[in-house]
Amino acid sequence: MPPAPVIAYLFTTFPKPTETFIQREVAGLQALGVNLRLYSLWGGGREFNGLPVTRFSKWRLATLVFWLPWLAVCRPRVLAELIRGALDRRPPSCLNFFENLLGLGFGLVYAAHFRSERPAHVHAVWGGAPSTAAWLLWRLDGHPYSGAGHAYDLYQDGGDGWLREKLAPALFIHTSTEMGRRTLLERGLAPDKIHVIRRGLNTLPVLKPLRIPRTPLRLLCVARLVPKKGLDHQLRIYAALKAAGVSFEARIAGEGPLLALLEKYASELSVAGEVTFLGHRPQSEIATLREWADVLLHTGVIAADGDRDGLPNVIPEAMSAGVLVVTSPAAATTEAITEGVTGRVAPVEEPACWVEALTALRDDDVLAERLRQAARVWVEANFDATRNSGRLAALYADLTRP
Repeated sequence: MPPAPVIAYLFTTFPKPTETFIQREVAGLQALGVNLRLYSLWGGGREFNGLPVTRFSKWRLATLVFWLPWLAVCRPRVLAELIRGALDRRPPSCLNFFENLLGLGFGLVYAAHFRSERPAHVHAVWGGAPSTAAWLLWRLDGHPYSGAGHAYDLYQDGGDGWLREKLAPALFIHTSTEMGRRTLLERGLAPDKIHVIRRGLNTLPVLKPLRIPRTPLRLLCVARLVPKKGLDHQLRIYAALKAAGVSFEARIAGEGPLLALLEKYASELSVAGEVTFLGHRPQSEIATLREWADVLLHTGVIAADGDRDGLPNVIPEAMSAGVLVVTSPAAATTEAITEGVTGRVAPVEEPACWVEALTALRDDDVLAERLRQAARVWVEANFDATRNSGRLAALYADLTRP
């Protein structure tokens, strides 16, 4: 039997500790027999789940002194297209500009490698550097490719500046939320190319029993300490809980640039004794925290630079384990959490609404159990990594069939 067609997977950084959802996608595809070849454009590890990861050495960018003249002589139309694209618009941010440069550098430096290896299909996991690289490989040598548009690609600083041009020739576009699909349509991309395929869990945990009584309330937040997580709002919610006489303990797992400011603010609000900042924790410890917690809080907002979450994986992960969820309505959270059905939804600007929601979840066992059961049903139907990876695998199989 001939080997399965090779699917080249392009990542920005892989594996990355904070992107376990991508690791689960890769593991799911592996389990289905998809023949993957992994490329990490910026750092990452050398191996994942028994598969080698080809890391792009930045030293190889020095060879652009050869490849750029080659491009000018051998592919002048491609060079002209790149120059025209750079002059047509300003990049939305320096970071986005350099991400696209990184993708172009990888595409040029690795063009000969891909010409030699000739994978059956190239998939870009993100809309930034990986999609730039995939587009250039297609433009140079006709490699068929697919791309992706997720929250970071679509919203921060207005989204990737060249996303439409990079994704329009793609054979399909992967996004993980209906919100992402709507935004891609607004960008002018073809609706039949856009596939909403959610992330997922490889194995669903046992649904833990409801803790009775839930006093003091055990509250958990798993988030990077960055503006889009709305953690200043969350601290005000904790202050409102304390003022209302609600006994609680809150643990925030995650690291980020706002740590010092948030710790200071917690002290100013007199909740430093109730709120513990745990820093980054490995997935095994996050699972233990879910066992401890009664409720997961997500206070996501749209940051000043436009950045926002899609559907944060911590929400379905909590739902799967039997942790109740209270979330803000920002971004795609309400694709999983329907108010009063699978959890509670409250605006971050109104701490009193959060106090009401949390006290109801503390006091009403029937309500809490009904929400937990409905949340688990949603996860089983929508967040199964094997099933969702199977949809991706089917797309690759269709595209690589002789």
